[in-house]
Amino acid sequence: MEQEYDFIAVGDTVTDAFIRIAQASVMHTEDAQGNVDEELCLVNGAKIPYEFAKVIAGVGNSANAAVSASRLGLKAALVSDVGGDDQGKEIIAELGKNSVAGNFIRVHPDKVSNYHYVLWHRAERTILIKHEEYDYKLPDFGTPRWMYFSSVGENSLEYHKEISAYLALHPTVKLAFQPGTFQIKLGAETLKELYAHTEIFFCNVEEARIILKTTEGNPGKLPKMMSALGPKISVITDGPKGAYAYDARSGKSFFMPPYPDPKPPYERTGAGDAFASTLTVALALGLPLETALQWGPISSMSVVQYVGAQEGLLTLSLIHI
Repeated sequence: MEQEYDFIAVGDTVTDAFIRIAQASVMHTEDAQGNVDEELCLVNGAKIPYEFAKVIAGVGNSANAAVSASRLGLKAALVSDVGGDDQGKEIIAELGKNSVAGNFIRVHPDKVSNYHYVLWHRAERTILIKHEEYDYKLPDFGTPRWMYFSSVGENSLEYHKEISAYLALHPTVKLAFQPGTFQIKLGAETLKELYAHTEIFFCNVEEARIILKTTEGNPGKLPKMMSALGPKISVITDGPKGAYAYDARSGKSFFMPPYPDPKPPYERTGAGDAFASTLTVALALGLPLETALQWGPISSMSVVQYVGAQEGLLTLSLIHI
């Protein structure tokens, strides 16, 4: 197949059902390193009122990245799996509305589609997730300029090997890797070939420490440690504090503060996906890393002003600084 796409996103897609909850409390806990966690507290056994619910189809790390790429002018497609249910049909339809090609989405008639519940309190959310088990297979999508790989289910180890083999045979394809929960759990040694083929890598500080098996307290050191595993560029986000990056080719390290929010965040789902995908698209457009690092926070700032991960994704005309 000839090159038809600039950007191929690979990973699970899902429908998110947002449930806005007001009557809850947040408990703060702190570990020995001073890291603070928040726990959402509801009265067990009670009837908890909610303000409203909103259902959004065709989301997930890779789907969000594909929509981001499409909004920014790239010809994008998603490689994913859905069930033969109404949710699967709606997912494909929603992606089509965002000009993301669904040619490579496999429909499994005997399966159901991924469906997550998002408990949304104030600006934060707690997501109840369940990845359905699909028989993952990499379709023939030719030789795109970029592949963006993220979260898939726990039965996907052989799929990772298939993707690594594809990248070995197509060295011109640049990989952006944003590992999901299971991929982080697999560890860097198990996925060493994938890390070796990675052009740019994304995760947050806590995830980086798990992958690297380190207690390093200085987040600015983590990108260089991550690039030692193979990625040419490593970007480690630290929530509202900003992001750190390291370019192994130049030996340069970078820090990018967050873009100022025009008003308090409404809902934070998809902020990390917006940052990573927008940065990747900027590189795909031929921009230097310094500029790409400026684009990412602008996209994150916009996304958190809306419900869900895609409504606030920007077009090129809106993201220029």
